[in-house]
Amino acid sequence: MYNPTRDEARNFLFESWRKRSAGELLTPLEDLTAQLIAKHPEYHPLFSDAQGNQDKDYAPDGNVMNPFLHLMMHLTIEEQISIGQPQGIREQFTRLTQKYESEHEAQHAMMDCLGEMIWQAQRNQTAPDAAVYISCLEKQ
Repeated sequence: MYNPTRDEARNFLFESWRKRSAGELLTPLEDLTAQLIAKHPEYHPLFSDAQGNQDKDYAPDGNVMNPFLHLMMHLTIEEQISIGQPQGIREQFTRLTQKYESEHEAQHAMMDCLGEMIWQAQRNQTAPDAAVYISCLEKQ
């Protein structure tokens, strides 16, 4: 499993946006990433200035969403849906898309549950539990 460093993950986001902005050829994953960034115009200035924002930190106080984390969570959810893992994720995505009338807003709702699962795993020092994730999604 590929486990990029913080800088590698950020560079991937910056480079995907740079290539799209320059009209360069993108890999399928870069294209998906650039599409996700495009859906967040509030992040365009940040991703247009890699040098000025590479090391920017975001406190976990809940006041400002970390745009790097936000986009990586979008990518995680996109991958989960594409491979159908954890089991039931596609059905939850379809249900939430109908509820919110938007795939993008459905993913935003899913992020809360993904974050909850990760937080519980960290707190309990265990592996992430897909049952916690799906249970949370069912309550959305």
